[in-house]
Amino acid sequence: MQKRNSTSTAKQTAVANSVLRALSHEERQRVLARCEQVTLTYGDILVEPGDRVKHVYFPNQGLISLLTPLDGHASVEVGMVGSEGMAGVSLVLGISVSPVRALVQGSGTALRMKAATFRNEIKSNPALLIELNHYLYMFMAQVAQTAACNRHHQLDSRLARWLLMTHDRMQSNTFLLTQEFLAHMLGVRRVGVTKAATMLQNKKLISYRRGLINILDRKGLERASCRCYGAVNAIRAHMLN
Repeated sequence: MQKRNSTSTAKQTAVANSVLRALSHEERQRVLARCEQVTLTYGDILVEPGDRVKHVYFPNQGLISLLTPLDGHASVEVGMVGSEGMAGVSLVLGISVSPVRALVQGSGTALRMKAATFRNEIKSNPALLIELNHYLYMFMAQVAQTAACNRHHQLDSRLARWLLMTHDRMQSNTFLLTQEFLAHMLGVRRVGVTKAATMLQNKKLISYRRGLINILDRKGLERASCRCYGAVNAIRAHMLN
């Protein structure tokens, strides 16, 4: 489990999270007063499937992958959460048990609120609930598109889509990513990831060495991606504007 570095000054923290930024100043300050800032560290697990959700997280920077177990061994990514949303959305629906593993894939910071406090807050803060419902719709679209993509599209196009989605949320051209981890994310064997990554490298879209991926050609990566990236990104852009 993660060792979290928190502060008691969340109310004074610069907020990059889109859900919280959509609130009025007064509403946002109310939410911040009930949060604490925490550090998200790469590889940390925030919750496991079947565990009771103890906190929700509003990332400011970083990336949280949501994974579901497969055959009792490997896990497959079903969604990702960055500064556009919140981890722990089952609580919005009144469900306190997590259906997924929440794994920090990119280090950063988040605003964390206790589950009990969050349940009370969405009852008394209609504006927050509205923004969370908007995000929940966007997240459902992401999950549905990802499921269809994983079933029907070529691995190199899926890898390009996944890298673009990660790039959007990490806001960095370089991030840590092992082939084994990528295989889990995409639900394929490691040899498949090696082949797909090599194809993207040969096109000079990315460089990949010792677990570090560097995006060299963002526009080229968009052309290499399947249409699923554009479909999900269009919904995301519309909801955030």
